[in-house]
Amino acid sequence: MRHQQPRARHMAAVEAGASTLGALPEWDLSDLYPGIASDAVKTDLDRALSESQAFEDAHKGKVASYAVTDDGTPLGKAIVSYEALQDLLGRLVSYAGLVYAGDTSDPERSKFYGDVQERITAASSHLIFFELELNRIEDAVFEAVLAAPNVAKYRPWLEDIRKEKPYQLEDRLEQLFHEKAISGRTAWNRLFDETMTALRFDVDGESLAIEPTLNLLQDPDEARRRAASEALARTFSENLRTFSLITNTLAKDKEISDRWRGFEDIADSRHLANRVERDVVDALAESVTTAYPRLSHRYYAMKAKWLGKDVLESWDRNAPLPAVEQREYDWDEARETVLDAYGAFAPEMRAIADRFFTSGWIDAPVRPGKSPGAFAHPTVPSAHPYVLLNYLGKPRDVMTLAHELGHGVHQVLAADQGPLMAPTPLTLAETASVFGEMLTFKAILKDTTDPVQRKALLAAKVEDMINTVVRQIAFYSFERKVHTARREGELTADGLGELWMSVQGDSLGPAVRLGEGYETFWTYIPHFIHSPFYVYAYAFGDCLVNSLYAVYENAEAGFQEKYFDMLKAGGSKHHSELLAPFGLDATDPDFWSKGLTVIEALIDELEAMDRIG
Repeated sequence: MRHQQPRARHMAAVEAGASTLGALPEWDLSDLYPGIASDAVKTDLDRALSESQAFEDAHKGKVASYAVTDDGTPLGKAIVSYEALQDLLGRLVSYAGLVYAGDTSDPERSKFYGDVQERITAASSHLIFFELELNRIEDAVFEAVLAAPNVAKYRPWLEDIRKEKPYQLEDRLEQLFHEKAISGRTAWNRLFDETMTALRFDVDGESLAIEPTLNLLQDPDEARRRAASEALARTFSENLRTFSLITNTLAKDKEISDRWRGFEDIADSRHLANRVERDVVDALAESVTTAYPRLSHRYYAMKAKWLGKDVLESWDRNAPLPAVEQREYDWDEARETVLDAYGAFAPEMRAIADRFFTSGWIDAPVRPGKSPGAFAHPTVPSAHPYVLLNYLGKPRDVMTLAHELGHGVHQVLAADQGPLMAPTPLTLAETASVFGEMLTFKAILKDTTDPVQRKALLAAKVEDMINTVVRQIAFYSFERKVHTARREGELTADGLGELWMSVQGDSLGPAVRLGEGYETFWTYIPHFIHSPFYVYAYAFGDCLVNSLYAVYENAEAGFQEKYFDMLKAGGSKHHSELLAPFGLDATDPDFWSKGLTVIEALIDELEAMDRIG
């Protein structure tokens, strides 16, 4: 079986992958399991079910009584057992997901992924009772048991569970929702992934997958950019029925769940999962929307002039600056660029990031069937994270590497919190990644003395920030419109396109012309499918890091220590607790404006460079 010897396969791929970019690494998943047909996988799948059943037999109906014991020992022991089961289940499903991401077009991997999901769903259905019974404990009793020595460690997790209490259903309904997910939301997610990775785009007679096609939107040759954009629009249009059905179905699925659970606003379930208040997100969205003219509108008008145009076409938005040599970073250059930037901040940060390169924790090459984009997967605390990239050597790819390694460092540092408290809410999960990008950008900028190259770097950074802040809040607005409209009935492909064009037009401004075909570009955004309303977390993280980095630049000794303490906390503290040592408060109405001012200042600098030269 081709999956049974991942170490040898990993090394062979590395050796064979030599190109102008150097040897691009493929990850080694054997730290999780030897292979998809290994005895270890079979044993752990069987153990997951048997131990989950045993946990249910031992504790169901008894959790309330555990809370009234003098020292909380029975409850503490039950939580420890529950945590161990979460690590086991998480290891299996993480491995299956990573194998699948490596090639979603492989039927063998797809079957393995689906089978593992079914087995994990069956096992975890025996554990649903535990958190439900924890939330039935009377408030006074609950508060008392939190002080017990065996329970106090888990206080943050238990308090987070308590926040779910108003939205929980009766046990049998919760089990039904849980088990039906495998044939509902999970299945539609898988359909989206497999459809998207199977698409091919005809660019000037060359058949390309989505990742290299999107990459051509950054090509110096406008004809190539236009050809790529038209190929994307053409293929998206041919598949609109499928993507519209997926979007309508998942929006309805969410509406049913929200209605049964009693969520008031369409995004409240995401806010709850992120442990962030609705008014904080509303303030962020309003601040960014109000700033559109000062940010994206102003920048794209300036870029149109650089390109010698009255307005930019949609395919010009991420075009490189004219008369600037496109720098290509081979893999070793990218690695050292990021590691040096991390090391200048803190040697420990470099050391952790370096393990991703030396231990086979990164999958970098573009391959047919491989999941597009990039991610850092934390797996479970008993193992380590993995990073997926589609590395093509562009400067933005270096920033993506810095971004995902920031996630990876965060996940390594938070692992000591254990399976229940290591996961970080999405809003703060983007902090380390964006901070890593900023460290890398500042390091490259510091070493760049040529005015033309410096201008190109500043422009690229502004575009990244606009994509992270403006574009993501526009995405959030689009999702809000889609989910609101879906409550009145199904949306046609044309209707979805109209909503997309409305938010894109508002956010990008009059200097960008959104021509025919662009109305289909909502189809390829995976966050809309996998994690509704996830997108505002990027804007949250970017604005937060802008403020955090300003503190760092003006800080005396001790910043790095406080920063590492924040990352090590994982999900054990609320954002207000984590930001307080830096003098930051996301509930302050001026907080988001300060973060946006950093982007404005970079645009000001670009305008000043234009005036000078």
